[in-house]
Amino acid sequence: MKKIVSISVGSSSRDHTTRHIFLGQECEISRQGTNGDFQKAIELYRELDGKVDAFGAGGVEFFLQVENKKYYFRDVRRIRNAIRISKVGDGNGVKGLLEKRAFEYLERYLNEKEGRSLKGLPALKTTVVERYSMGKAMVDAGLDVTFGDFMFALGLPIAIHSLATARLVAAVLLPVVTQLPFSWLYPLGSEQDKPPQPKWMKYYQRSQVIAGDFLQIRQYMPNDLTGKIVVTNTTTAKNVEELRERNLHILVTVTPRLEGRSFGTNVMEATLLALMDKPQSEVTQADFMSLIERIPLEPNIEVLNP
Repeated sequence: MKKIVSISVGSSSRDHTTRHIFLGQECEISRQGTNGDFQKAIELYRELDGKVDAFGAGGVEFFLQVENKKYYFRDVRRIRNAIRISKVGDGNGVKGLLEKRAFEYLERYLNEKEGRSLKGLPALKTTVVERYSMGKAMVDAGLDVTFGDFMFALGLPIAIHSLATARLVAAVLLPVVTQLPFSWLYPLGSEQDKPPQPKWMKYYQRSQVIAGDFLQIRQYMPNDLTGKIVVTNTTTAKNVEELRERNLHILVTVTPRLEGRSFGTNVMEATLLALMDKPQSEVTQADFMSLIERIPLEPNIEVLNP
């Protein structure tokens, strides 16, 4: 049996363990949160290194990639340096592939089930420099996208309306931002459990599609999401009920739902790495895509309110 452990600096309230068979191989997948404690996470990585087939680096990313440029987080390097033996994925290896598939599947679903298209629909992407591949997938799908980086990351009422502007913002800000403590940039630990505090309402209200990291979406989401579509990553059964109660129409997660929980792309990348019989240094995007299609690893599309 393959063992995959996602050690997250996020809240332990989101912990989950499941077993699933991929291509005839049983995998035990678990998520362990450290409630914002970076040092505890590092100690867990060191303790389990070599005892698990692959780690998922949860709640963090080793770098942000905008087009072909990578911006590495100084704070997160400590985690990467703690792992010597086991393979490790932070999601960057597969999220672009999975996000593109999610919007392709959603377009097909809307065409076949509702007689409509994503093309031209107003959309909100919480932060594009944090997940540029998703922003690009949205633009490629024909959505009319507003990028909320200044709002969701900096609290400033400034909207971005093009990928070109996003690339410029990334080139100016990310060399500085990635040197800051990670906790300044992203809610960790108990911060993830706070009730939503509705904000940036006109952007939520005008958008038919809302996409991005779920904790960012949830942080400011309104009480009414009637008729809207959310495309996101990790959601728990409790999160799904929150969205159902707000009358959300469709929830799409870029990873499949396993026993009520959609794991993050870091977990899916770690699982794929564990299934590959080759050193991580030799793994290519083609290797990931081959496994994704063979399994197949598909997005989850769930109608919460018809």
